Amino acid sequence: MRRSWSVLAGLLLAFNLLPVTGSAEPPLRAVNIAMEDQFKTRHETGAMRGDVVVLVYAERKGGEAAHEVGRRLHVHYHPTAEQVPASEWSRQPVVGIPGMPPGVRPPDVRCIAVASLPEIPKALQPVARAQLRKESPHVPVWLDFDGRLEHLFGVATGKPNVVLINTVGEVHSVLSGTVDETRFREIVATIDGLRIQQAAALRTASTPALVR
Repeated sequence: MRRSWSVLAGLLLAFNLLPVTGSAEPPLRAVNIAMEDQFKTRHETGAMRGDVVVLVYAERKGGEAAHEVGRRLHVHYHPTAEQVPASEWSRQPVVGIPGMPPGVRPPDVRCIAVASLPEIPKALQPVARAQLRKESPHVPVWLDFDGRLEHLFGVATGKPNVVLINTVGEVHSVLSGTVDETRFREIVATIDGLRIQQAAALRTASTPALVR
């Protein structure tokens, strides 16, 4: 994935893999962000309700930093990803949450790479897709040719940018900037809180009502 960044930089691809630091927190609102990946497969955040969605994007100078944060977050919540080939990276199970009822699936953490590509002319978009298919043949990368995330949430130049979407599809927070160890722990704590909130709802829903 790092090698793909150096190649795509020549096309002004803004490649990203995930989270970062602080900017103004947006008002809570439901969103459905839809994009195609390098394989022309369509994805929608609205189809991921019940899980925490982490979208990370960056302009080209922030690509390396975003990649590293995204990799760390994915491995933090899917630790077996470090021991499997790239083809299995996205399929690893999420870590559990204490107290979840047997047989109830814990809320996942969907760490999504988004390539912010508003500079790419329409004529070169097939070239960008082909290059990403070559350099990332297994891990989907959403392609933001319209610069939608930048338009909705802004972008920090040379830094990773992250949008956290809670389990009911609302924008929880938007973060931008350098991610040191303290900031990384803060991001993890925020995601953990969103997962625990959803887990509590699942526990309640799975508990039979008392018959009086």
